[in-house]
Amino acid sequence: MEDPRTEVIQAWYMDESDEEQRLPHHREPKEYVSFDRLNELGVLSWHLDADNYETDEELKKIRAERGYTYVDFCDLCPERMPNYEQKIKNFFEEHLHTDEEIRYCVDGSGYFDIRDENEKWIRVWVKKGGMIVLPAGMYHRFTLDSDNYIKAMRLFVGEPVWTPYNRPHDELPARKEYLDTFIKKEASNHAVNAAA
Repeated sequence: MEDPRTEVIQAWYMDESDEEQRLPHHREPKEYVSFDRLNELGVLSWHLDADNYETDEELKKIRAERGYTYVDFCDLCPERMPNYEQKIKNFFEEHLHTDEEIRYCVDGSGYFDIRDENEKWIRVWVKKGGMIVLPAGMYHRFTLDSDNYIKAMRLFVGEPVWTPYNRPHDELPARKEYLDTFIKKEASNHAVNAAA
């Protein structure tokens, strides 16, 4: 049985092209990334009912379990955002946060780009109904796709702190913790598997 998340979230390794950031940037041949692989890198994901987000019991359960008390919405499109093109370029600057980044796409779609343990870019396409959590300390960037529209619910534990720390900020405790929890563990797992 296919994972229902594939309807709303897909991930793949990106090509090295400098073409327009809102294009898919698939490698040739295409190299898709599994949910298990994303999870190894610390990325959590769900497929939720975006048409009923106000009453969705699954969302309520996730919020309660993970302590997400703050919610707001971000509506990104050229018609609603002043200086849209500049803002999209700013979001595409590689950065990290000292807290999780939680985004639930309730309409539209967009790309979250993350790096694997070898610094290769993975593009995570989140569509209506997809919710992802990027761990604190993970370098990432965001852009819309060519549809130029996303309405995303932003969730946070406590009062939100949206401070982006553009790369490099490897000295931050959140970055060190991310590396220790996910990247160093992943590298040692690969070494053990290679020796087996």
